[in-house]
Amino acid sequence: MSNLSADAYIKISGEGKTETFFIDTAIAKTIYKGQPIVLFKSAGDLTNVVGWIGGGTYDLSGADIFLGIAAEQKSVLIAAAETTEIAVYVAPTIVGFKDATPVFTNADIGKAVCMSDSATLVAIAGVANSPQIGVVWRHEDDFTYVKLITPFICAGS
Repeated sequence: MSNLSADAYIKISGEGKTETFFIDTAIAKTIYKGQPIVLFKSAGDLTNVVGWIGGGTYDLSGADIFLGIAAEQKSVLIAAAETTEIAVYVAPTIVGFKDATPVFTNADIGKAVCMSDSATLVAIAGVANSPQIGVVWRHEDDFTYVKLITPFICAGS
């Protein structure tokens, strides 16, 4: 797979809980619905969030914190005032990710889940620099539902 280039088709099981965070503007960016949101503390930012993407752009370290999954799309310009907020699904929300050729099945309920890029669920073992986002809740109708664990320090990254 590859990083998101449009909003992901996600579903919420039960009631979704959201919180809002200010977006970092060190670089221009679009954050897509369904994208992991992290506080990139290892880069020195203790306040503003980024949409995590794989491929080395935001290699996570033990200082970084996974906060949740973007509940909406937002864009910011480089060096703009850091006043743009984004709504983020946080724990205990259960988010369903489209997974038609499932990486996970109901046999994996309770197993840890991370993302190898902003669009791909993978088992946690052996995935460096990637956020662990939660645990498998269930797989149903081509969706893998993940119970979010937030905030989560990316200690294993």
